[in-house]
Amino acid sequence: MKNATFEESLTELEAIVAQLERGDVPLEEALEVFQKGMLLSKKCQETLSKAEKTLTKMMTENNEEIPFTGEEEA
Repeated sequence: MKNATFEESLTELEAIVAQLERGDVPLEEALEVFQKGMLLSKKCQETLSKAEKTLTKMMTENNEEIPFTGEEEA
């Protein structure tokens, strides 16, 4: 899980949600699976936050980062 890609983590999280929604998991196992799902969710959220920060910046001709507003000249 530590070196998993965003897509791998998201797929695993979706599988955990489906498993828990079925309701056929013993309570102790459901708690463990739920905790793993929470960790995966946090990891995915952190990855998305980093991507958002990267995508909302652009470089000027002088290699300075500036916020991207969509109003910059092309």
